[in-house]
Amino acid sequence: MSEPDRSSTFHALHMPEPRLRRAAGAVLLLHGGRADSLAPPPALNLPDLRMRAFARTLAEDPAHADILIGYVRYRMRGWNGERADPVHDTRRALAELADMAGPLPVVLLGHSMGARAALRAADDPHVRGIVALAPWCPPDEPVTHLGNRTVIALHDPADPVTSATDTWTYLHRAEAAGTRVRGIRMPGGRHTMISRARLWHSLATRSTAEVLGLASPPRAFASDPDTVWGADPLDAALFIPVRR
Repeated sequence: MSEPDRSSTFHALHMPEPRLRRAAGAVLLLHGGRADSLAPPPALNLPDLRMRAFARTLAEDPAHADILIGYVRYRMRGWNGERADPVHDTRRALAELADMAGPLPVVLLGHSMGARAALRAADDPHVRGIVALAPWCPPDEPVTHLGNRTVIALHDPADPVTSATDTWTYLHRAEAAGTRVRGIRMPGGRHTMISRARLWHSLATRSTAEVLGLASPPRAFASDPDTVWGADPLDAALFIPVRR
């Protein structure tokens, strides 16, 4: 892949609170969009606002205390067929992050179209894994570049916009390509993830910490941690911490 062109004044990386001290890693958030639109994202961008709640949960989590949290900014609102515009923005944001903070392990946390862009851009050498929320995974989406990566996908089977069945099929294909995968079947939220929002926020945060090596597998799997990985989806209830 060619290095992203950095001659433009457009900055794809938005880092609200860059740390001056050395970070241990980074999580970049990618919001959803549309299948086709060459217009720029609007000033009041509801998909972006939805991901801000995930960022707040990440920032409040002690496991992420030394982790940079930033956003990928899009030049255009849509995926736009073979143009795959948000993929180029994601690559540019990763290059800008490396310029700013040096080589860091990165997790891409994306929703819908943003999850698809994250999965496509995961061949970047700094990307350790992807946490995909209600991802858009068409049947022909490539997976061979995901070897030695981790992909965790959360999806509500009742999602009317993107298909959870397509997500589980994608995970099976990625696993066959050498990817460590996990599917989590969410009990609500559909596509907007507003219903059961706290559960979506909590499991997404736990997942980014796991990919970065900052958290252990859930206690329910302590006797056989390998069972937590695999393409067949597991119920979200298995990942909720047991209160003592």
